[in-house]
Amino acid sequence: MTKITWKPGTLLAPIPPAMISCGTIEKPNIMTAAWTGIINSEPPMTYVSIRPSRYSHQIISKNKEFVINMTTSELTKAADYCGVKSGRVANKFKEMNLTPLPCSIIKAPQIKESPVSLECQVINTIPFESHDMFLAKILAVHVDDQFIDQAGKLWMEKMGLVAYIHGFYFGIGKKIGKFGFSVEKKTTKEKRKKLLLTSNTPRKFKTKIR
Repeated sequence: MTKITWKPGTLLAPIPPAMISCGTIEKPNIMTAAWTGIINSEPPMTYVSIRPSRYSHQIISKNKEFVINMTTSELTKAADYCGVKSGRVANKFKEMNLTPLPCSIIKAPQIKESPVSLECQVINTIPFESHDMFLAKILAVHVDDQFIDQAGKLWMEKMGLVAYIHGFYFGIGKKIGKFGFSVEKKTTKEKRKKLLLTSNTPRKFKTKIR
């Protein structure tokens, strides 16, 4: 194998095509951002990097809050639309048949159709040449209860989440391991193998009352 050296670039993948909602219930907006992730565990903190020219940048700069909504295969078209259309000229909630749902703490809406939504409060803004990074605390997490089993375990792998790789959207594939599996003892590996087989079989979830 031979590696070729290129100039510096943003070739980090896969990354989440997250739908970032902001504004208010009365005047909501969505944009899609791939530059987001976790930066701290205690307290849980995240970020989103947005170009100053974006309409959402203006809203988040003023309100100091936003919501990260995870994208599923069913929401991929909506996520793509929200990434190419500006909220200055389009009501993206209306155009994509999405529902703005109130959050528990902040005024920005979450997206009802997204299985996981993270309420975020901006604590600092760091300007860079192309983007501004909004550092934020995660104040609350909203999860669709149809992905929680009777034991209270959340099965995110059942959500059909989507990854973004170099301009394309991809579904997440099969499970190939867990954190720490490379150093597990043989007996533990055998138990883990049985668990993997069990977790890959369909499970019944609680029916959500709508």
